[in-house]
Amino acid sequence: MSNVLGLVITDGVGFRNFVLSRFLEVASKEFDEVIILSCLPASIYKQHTTCRVIELDVFNENYFTWFFRKAKEVAHLKLHAKGNLGIQDNLKTNTSKLKTTRGYGTRLIYRFTHFFHSEKTILKLQSLQNKTFRSHKVTRSYMEILKSEGVDLLFFTHQRPPYIAPIVYAAQQLKVKTAAFVFSWDNLASKGRMASNFDYYLVWSDLMKQDLLKYYSSVLAESVAIVGTPQFEPYIMPEYKMQVEEFYQLFDINTDLKTICFSCGDSSTSKNDELYIETIADAIKHNKIPQVNFVVRTSPAEDSERFSELVNRYPFIRWHFPKWEQTRSVHQESWSQRIPTTRDLKELRGLLEYSDININMLSTMSLDFMLFNKPVINTVFGNASNGLYNDQRFLGYEHIIHVLNSKATQVVTTASDLLLAIVNYLENDNDTSHRANLISQQVGVDLKNTSDTVVNTLKQWV
Repeated sequence: MSNVLGLVITDGVGFRNFVLSRFLEVASKEFDEVIILSCLPASIYKQHTTCRVIELDVFNENYFTWFFRKAKEVAHLKLHAKGNLGIQDNLKTNTSKLKTTRGYGTRLIYRFTHFFHSEKTILKLQSLQNKTFRSHKVTRSYMEILKSEGVDLLFFTHQRPPYIAPIVYAAQQLKVKTAAFVFSWDNLASKGRMASNFDYYLVWSDLMKQDLLKYYSSVLAESVAIVGTPQFEPYIMPEYKMQVEEFYQLFDINTDLKTICFSCGDSSTSKNDELYIETIADAIKHNKIPQVNFVVRTSPAEDSERFSELVNRYPFIRWHFPKWEQTRSVHQESWSQRIPTTRDLKELRGLLEYSDININMLSTMSLDFMLFNKPVINTVFGNASNGLYNDQRFLGYEHIIHVLNSKATQVVTTASDLLLAIVNYLENDNDTSHRANLISQQVGVDLKNTSDTVVNTLKQWV
């Protein structure tokens, strides 16, 4: 009896995690066939795999689909808002004062969910959402694909994108089993509802499993598996290894100096990055810290435009703009259509391996650098009263509280604290054990075993 895995690549991050890692190599040996069902253009896979690729039609929500999805998400947030700053923030962000159909709809949803936001209500709203696209031509095309290809298990590389809900529904109608990978460390404790309900869930760690069971009371513990994350697997793959000589040549930096890397977030949540870069650059310029190489890696989710003034003002900063390519601009979430190049992964790994200190605003990049045992400083200068973007509020988010409790990073709230932390880490680093403990808590499977663990888990569910 054959077993066919349908791998749904939802976005550029899913492409990075499951195409540029070992996953396809391992899965192709364990399944009779792996078929990639792609929300990205099929042409991008040619140089990476021999697996067949089916490009999925783009699903665009109509008003009623949007309404029930939005109601489901807001109800989920309201159900779990008490004592959860991240979800409370998300609730505020989702409000609307617009005098548009969706603006009025959002305000109606907030009033309705004030009274009705139980798990039972959320599941009913999911059912109503499903009804809005059950006869949609795109949904019908998904059903035809699943039937003709004989897919036994449909595996989603991300659990949240709203445009995957119709293909989950199609699978459910055809009795095809579904599994979803929870793709980021902050998705459960601070984000909205998943796109749909799945039969099985793959999570990074026991901590993430407990979060899943806490925020999704209808999910059974036996349907959740701890598999780690292939997100970090390229860091141990020989094809992405960069030699130190190439690193110094790439950035044209002084081999006698230590290197600080500041990694940016995107402009929606990391609005003070320019200030942090300027603070470090001024300290270097005026000898307030020892002379170092200073490299800045921007977010792959945006272009370099917001940093143009800093590029001109500090010519000694070495900028690393991620080599991600925009594959499609006409899409419900156009940023999801940006994909990384293998060259970018190699250069990123070089930064992780050969930098001496990382600085960022509470980004998941903290974990990337810790995997190479590099000290991390988290900058949060803004609060509710000093006129800066209030990034200190993120210190109350559940996934960040774990970081604070671990003592794996130095969290700084002023320029003087930042410079002191840099000097201290340049001279002495005593936080190796704290970083190892945080990695163990957040990433529950060793990197060298990750793809094997994911694939063996999926095979058990066929």
